[in-house]
Amino acid sequence: MNKSIPTYTLNDGQEVPVIGLGTVGIKGAKGVNEVLDALDNGYRLIDTSTNYNNEGMVGEAIRRSSVPRDQILVSSKLPGAKHKYEDAIQMIQESLYRIGIDYFDKYLIHWPLPKQDQYVEAWQALVDAQKFGLIRSIGVSNFLPEHLDRIIEETGVTPATNQIERHPYFTNKRVIEYNKEHGILTEAWSPFGREINDLLENETIASLAETHKKSVGQIILRWNYQEQILTIPKASSNKHQRENRDIFDFSLSDEEMKMIDSLDKGLDGLVEGQHPNEYEEFD
Repeated sequence: MNKSIPTYTLNDGQEVPVIGLGTVGIKGAKGVNEVLDALDNGYRLIDTSTNYNNEGMVGEAIRRSSVPRDQILVSSKLPGAKHKYEDAIQMIQESLYRIGIDYFDKYLIHWPLPKQDQYVEAWQALVDAQKFGLIRSIGVSNFLPEHLDRIIEETGVTPATNQIERHPYFTNKRVIEYNKEHGILTEAWSPFGREINDLLENETIASLAETHKKSVGQIILRWNYQEQILTIPKASSNKHQRENRDIFDFSLSDEEMKMIDSLDKGLDGLVEGQHPNEYEEFD
């Protein structure tokens, strides 16, 4: 594991970096170069998804990189259209073929889709795929406590991670507390809130950035790190990749952490209104 980025230990014993590279929107030859830059900059966790339509790009970057495969953690996600057991098993295999690797280091169910009520079946597929050696760590994404309760009760297997929307405008404390109580590592997607809100111009966070002589993004990533949350910010440029990585030489006080927590807007803070009990993802 790369020494410059600390690690968390999952409930199955696997170590994962506390910061990974998000790849949504990163594609093609340009994307290959950006992932190669990230690997050169010390990133070892690459987060992709079938629905990002870039698994081939990730695989090409891995093949071109001088970093050995066993030092790179590849994470992908099961799309909503493939929740049926056999469909899920085949999708995992197809994704591995597309990337050109023998196993996923981490694989998640992308959304629970409770209206379709197949997420327990999908979870059983991940449990079995792990037994088959296709996945090292299995987890979920955007699952609420009621969804987690059900898959744990019906399969006896607790996810290693739960990747959720988490940023200062939507702190998602209820799910984070549940995850902690059950030994599930929380991952934060869109930690900077995406372009549709003004999070990166927020005055409170900007003042903290000025105090610590850091960027707004670094303050947000440090806030997550101090809550023991894995973050996967998207970063295309070398500058931002290095900046996002360099958050381990300062600390936020308890008061400063509470200042950021106070920015929470509840459900109004969702970046695209994607509530896990309502959002339907079938691409």
